[in-house]
Amino acid sequence: MGNFFSQYPPHTSWRGRSRPAPLPNPGSFDELHKSCKEVFPQQMEGVKLIINKYLSSHFQVSHQIHMSTVGQSGYHFNAKYMGDQLPSSNETFPLLTGDLDNHGSLNAQAQCLLGEHFRSKAVFQTHHSKFLTWQIDMEYRGEDCTGTLTLGNPDLINDSAPLVTHFLQSITPRLVLGGELVYHQRLGEEGAILTLAGKYSAENWVSTLNIGYGGAHASYYHKANEQIQVGVEFEANTRLQETSFAFGYHLTIPKANVVFKGSVDSSWCVGAVLEKKLPPLPITLALGAFMNHWKNKFHCGFNIMVG
Repeated sequence: MGNFFSQYPPHTSWRGRSRPAPLPNPGSFDELHKSCKEVFPQQMEGVKLIINKYLSSHFQVSHQIHMSTVGQSGYHFNAKYMGDQLPSSNETFPLLTGDLDNHGSLNAQAQCLLGEHFRSKAVFQTHHSKFLTWQIDMEYRGEDCTGTLTLGNPDLINDSAPLVTHFLQSITPRLVLGGELVYHQRLGEEGAILTLAGKYSAENWVSTLNIGYGGAHASYYHKANEQIQVGVEFEANTRLQETSFAFGYHLTIPKANVVFKGSVDSSWCVGAVLEKKLPPLPITLALGAFMNHWKNKFHCGFNIMVG
């Protein structure tokens, strides 16, 4: 009898047991497909000169001159203020940005940190000196979940109040589940659209899926090594009865200070962008070309970034 009880100590402390590691924060709903989208090249057309100037550690301005043969040529002035609050390595609060062009169109954004878990964002847009739209976001970012409430351009006269809410929850260190609910009301009509979302992150690949009443959006990102990354996107719209497929790749050559991005989609639109840094000068050159075989359209662009 004494040998039986001797196998178990009379006083067992629960403090000695290891607790499971906390789940990571899933991030925001708008960034679910971010890893895949960053692989694809951005559209370029005409000649663009961008000059960035850091006036201080908190204040930055940039001048952009765009000369185009297809669209409108113009000038953009951008100003950015970054505060002292650093909740993470890639976030700065408060953050104020404004972009003004030569036609008087303004795109302004303000982001504030209201507390340890609460953040807010306000966006205002004008077009040719006329008010266009505004939007306010409130976000709760917990240890393993994120909830967002967005109110976009409410119209009290026409009784219109679009409302969007997002929620993401980390189920495991690799799996994230959540959804989006869009509610709209206009002239006595109202409706809601629900979209479910899921994201699985492995060591070197990420798979994401959004599916709802309006269609589906799936993406796959794979990092082969430090130089090569690829991404695949699939979108289906049930209202327009359209589907699209796109493949993109990202190639980095550190010794040559070169970054190359290319893409091809189901409409036979092929594009590529080549970026080259010129150290020790703070200059980056970018050359891009895009061609749509079905529409027989071709355009190219050349960018010079200083600073």
